[in-house]
Amino acid sequence: MLVTRLARAKALAVAALHPDAWVIGSDQAALLLDPYQQQRILGKPGDVANCVEQLRSSSGKTVSFLTAVALVRGSPAAEMEFVDTTRVTFRKLDESTIERYVARESPLDCAGGFKGEGLGIALCASIDSDDPTALIGLPLIQLCMLLRRVGFEIP
Repeated sequence: MLVTRLARAKALAVAALHPDAWVIGSDQAALLLDPYQQQRILGKPGDVANCVEQLRSSSGKTVSFLTAVALVRGSPAAEMEFVDTTRVTFRKLDESTIERYVARESPLDCAGGFKGEGLGIALCASIDSDDPTALIGLPLIQLCMLLRRVGFEIP
């Protein structure tokens, strides 16, 4: 899975520089079913036109936000990972709503062109999640479980 590979690669790159440390890597992508029931990956839009198009295609639909986390250590070698899925159902969005949102929030570096922790919440009809922190990019409930498993006292 793309997000798992990216999260692992990020963590391994840092762990190579700090082999005795536990390192956390994370990545997120959004998945949208197209009219032919094929999955379409919505990554970070990068520019306004792509962001508007991603939000237009998400209007009135449910988008699955997949957030992968990798916890790795170089020495002794250890690696754990998981993927959290949060389902966001967008309300029907008209062009002016999308344009206002993109201009005010500038979510060009967010999967699907959407920030649930900001003004993007106004674009939602519902959010289905086991971990409300996952949508902002780091599912802390499951991450804390992994960190406790490897010996961290939290809290």
